[in-house]
Amino acid sequence: MSYPAVPQRSRSEGLAAHGVRAVSALALIGAMTAVMWVLEIADYTMNGALDRYGIQPHDVNDLPDVFTAPFMHGGFEHLVGNTVPFVILGFLAAARGVGKFLAANLIIIVAGGLGVWFTSSANTLGSSILIFGYFGYLLGRGLFERRLLDIAIAIGVVLLYGGIIVGVLPSDPGISWQGHLFGLIGGVLASWTLRRRTSDSV
Repeated sequence: MSYPAVPQRSRSEGLAAHGVRAVSALALIGAMTAVMWVLEIADYTMNGALDRYGIQPHDVNDLPDVFTAPFMHGGFEHLVGNTVPFVILGFLAAARGVGKFLAANLIIIVAGGLGVWFTSSANTLGSSILIFGYFGYLLGRGLFERRLLDIAIAIGVVLLYGGIIVGVLPSDPGISWQGHLFGLIGGVLASWTLRRRTSDSV
């Protein structure tokens, strides 16, 4: 019995689609990283005035800052430490589709920000909320999607960055474990909410 061969054109179109997704993901993550650096440079020239856009716990008037806090940092050392994991995990999270990635960001920011707002006791800012969110999102995709590529990415992420999980535990008072914990929860929630349904073709 013979089986119809997959048309070469279909394969080429599939590879082209993946290439476009990868380039789009890289461009988006590059732009987000650039925004963080521009904001930190501006903050430096303003003697830290932009730090007030972090999350002030229990202040109702400060709730909108849950959307700005993940893009602000408490100095260049803080930003440098976050840049590499943000780029790597962010690219992996975005490479499967920018639309879902943007939706995942919204879920992570809201879940992580509100968790910090309710439970923290200090002004909180930094992309760690997103980093832990991407980590949880990638793990969740491997668990909920159950596709070979997503499982492989989840395993790779654990091997590369699995050690960050200790960051969800209270340790250093200068580090927001709440941002780490609720960012992680937000990422897992995003992966479940945005998971592929049986009827989805991609």
